[in-house]
Amino acid sequence: MYKIELKNISKTFENKEVLKNINLIINEGEMVSLLGPSGCGKTTTLKIIAGLFPMDCGDIFFGGKSIVDIPVEKRGAVIVFQDYLLFPHMTVQENIAFGLKMAKVKKDKRIARVNEMIELVQLEGHEKKYPRELSGGQRQRVAIARALAIEPKVLLLDEPFSNLDTRLRESMRSFVCNIQKKLGITTILVTHDKEEALMTSDKIAVMLDGEIKQFGSPREIYEAPNSKVVADFFGEKNYLKGEIENGFFQCKLGSFNTNFNKYTRVIAMIKPQEMEVYDCEKNQGFWVRVVSKIYAGDKVYYTLSIDDIQLKCVVDSRKVFEINQKVWLEIDFDRVIFFEDID
Repeated sequence: MYKIELKNISKTFENKEVLKNINLIINEGEMVSLLGPSGCGKTTTLKIIAGLFPMDCGDIFFGGKSIVDIPVEKRGAVIVFQDYLLFPHMTVQENIAFGLKMAKVKKDKRIARVNEMIELVQLEGHEKKYPRELSGGQRQRVAIARALAIEPKVLLLDEPFSNLDTRLRESMRSFVCNIQKKLGITTILVTHDKEEALMTSDKIAVMLDGEIKQFGSPREIYEAPNSKVVADFFGEKNYLKGEIENGFFQCKLGSFNTNFNKYTRVIAMIKPQEMEVYDCEKNQGFWVRVVSKIYAGDKVYYTLSIDDIQLKCVVDSRKVFEINQKVWLEIDFDRVIFFEDID
């Protein structure tokens, strides 16, 4: 398997810079997600790695060797698209064997490899079926088997679960992750689904506007975003401007203990799910008013108001509060993320 290095990759389409100096290191055997909204450059990056798009400048290394001048079929990377692109006139066996046939692998070895792949992706009994006779999940498994049959060093997945319903998507995520870990193949997954990236990846590269804004483990990305734009990508947050002095964060809500001391003028980012709400006074906190609520099964989304400030909060659905009810809000300012206020 290969370690992948992307160095200073840039790409422009029709005078629009879609990739801006992309640098990334993916270690051998890792599953890394390129996470971001549509149009941020994720799929372009994937196609450049595969050799399907040229880049304007930069370099790509597989196992320490530059592959920019190596043709697609010799790079050792294979890409699986979200539409699977199976041949409709070929059976499952024939689809999986296609790459092996193009590589002129001998028939007996080809048959053995196809059988091995069918067992790996659990499609026994479907060998003679055509794509139209398969479910969405089964077609995806065929596409993955076809990609893995040629024994690539790098697996590239372009939104592979986006065409599946919710239940099947969850099942296929787990299935693909198990295969990836079993084979130890270096894998890059392109996705716009935050939960998908957090659940499947060893590391995540958050891409916005053609740039990698942050690269790290799922826990690092989610719990310690390095900027407000990365934090906002993972959902709605609360922000409070203030100052830190002598171990206290001072803002419109009051003065609160904190261990943070890197900056003086700060913006505090408070996650809605990390706020505690009670119907009676507790320890450090303050009274707020319930402005709105949205029931969502095991959770309730509340908007809380104090003076001219509104705060979003998510609590367990067993805690039920009514509109206009006064409730006690507590915030642990040692768990708050502080960004420097440069305005």
